[in-house]
Amino acid sequence: MFRTKSVEQSIRDTEEPEHGLKKSLSALDLTVFGVGVIIGTGIFVLTGQVAKETAGPATAIAFVVAGVVCGLAALCYAEFASTVPVAGSAYTFSYASLGELVAWIIGWDLVLEFALGTAVVAVGWSGYIRSLMDNVGWALPEVLSGTDVADGFGFDILAFALVLVLTVILVIGMKLSARVTSVVVAIKVGVVLMVIIAGLFFIKAENYKPFIPPAESQETGGGWDAPLVQLMFGYEPTNFGVMGIFTAASIVFFAFIGFDVVATAAEETKLPQRDMPRGILGSLIICTVLYVAVSIVVTGMQNYKDLSVSAPLADAFKATGHPFYAGLISFGAAVGLTTVCMILLLGQTRVFFAMSRDGLLPRFFSKTHPRFHTPYRPTILLGVLIAIIAGFTSIEELATLVNIGTLFAFVVVALGVLVLRRTRPDLPRAFRTPLVPLLPIVSVAASVWLMLNLPVETWVRFGAWMVLGVIIYFVYGRSHSRMAKEGQRSPS
Repeated sequence: MFRTKSVEQSIRDTEEPEHGLKKSLSALDLTVFGVGVIIGTGIFVLTGQVAKETAGPATAIAFVVAGVVCGLAALCYAEFASTVPVAGSAYTFSYASLGELVAWIIGWDLVLEFALGTAVVAVGWSGYIRSLMDNVGWALPEVLSGTDVADGFGFDILAFALVLVLTVILVIGMKLSARVTSVVVAIKVGVVLMVIIAGLFFIKAENYKPFIPPAESQETGGGWDAPLVQLMFGYEPTNFGVMGIFTAASIVFFAFIGFDVVATAAEETKLPQRDMPRGILGSLIICTVLYVAVSIVVTGMQNYKDLSVSAPLADAFKATGHPFYAGLISFGAAVGLTTVCMILLLGQTRVFFAMSRDGLLPRFFSKTHPRFHTPYRPTILLGVLIAIIAGFTSIEELATLVNIGTLFAFVVVALGVLVLRRTRPDLPRAFRTPLVPLLPIVSVAASVWLMLNLPVETWVRFGAWMVLGVIIYFVYGRSHSRMAKEGQRSPS
């Protein structure tokens, strides 16, 4: 269960003709992928929602806190991705440092994170597109507009179609995916910058007072929706005040999810030792700056108490008498979610592919396309399954599972850096995480703290998924593992 797969063996596996991926990505491609997946509805919706309910104008500080937590994890990801340039991200890193069972658990966790994230984003994209269609007088039949239908049956044809189209793009090749992403990200960032610049002209200084509103106790009732930290330590989470900033950070963390997906493309990068750290850290820095700027603009345009929850940024422009920008925001959100959905699907297929290549899932799924050199079998399988889920299921209430899954991956990667530094100090590391062991330990502590601020219900669902994964490992993965069959262990 705790056998590790050496870095050398992981790299040799990528050289097998039928199981290797084509190297076509540059540092710019990786940075674009990162920005493309991080910037989604969070920048258009979450900023104002958290300002109104949790942190007020200090939401900008909450974004900085969440960005620092992600930055600590990003430094650990950068070291691993440059040292073990193999598909699979945290799964592959764990296999090289913490052992097969831990690798399986984190791989199973990432399957949930990326699949659920893709479906939720596709449903959100569909909502924005329907809204834009309504503005021009077009409307889909109610039965094809989603699951919220009075008669009980509904199918979200737009979400279903989006996932299928993106599946085809990913099968054809990474370079095409990168080109599509570059165009869409350019449009999305352009819209965000235009909104920031336009909003600066409508800022009123009095809206920033007080910058940190007085603290208010949250009324959680101590039930399933209460944060785990409250039940464990009796800690009473607050809205507003200094501690409200940290509560807000655990919420806006959702807006940063995605930079770790960049690491799943390590095997398809031309110079991963140099470009992976640039792509991971570069995309995170760009998005943090944009998030802070948007939060400052929206809380300056309108008093945080008056912000709407559903579309705060768009409604802030409406309140100032500029509905044009509200439509522009809806367009930017719809365009932006396209790349978020595609890159989450990309990460999902690469983790599945890596687990299959190691024998923990059927090896049938680890053969690449003879022409495109992409993992077409898992891409098609997962694309169709997620398209069906997105079409038939309204699963917004499960979105917090994406948060806890990502934070759990952060913890494992940080621990993996510590272990691999000790067990394999001889490995060439193009990028080294600074201040080891202090920085990885701080990264673990920060991630665990944000996890404890998530509801108990989320922990229960996450635990159930993990138990199912462990059962599958012992029933299938452990006996079919290539490491088990070859009897190989990494040097210690």
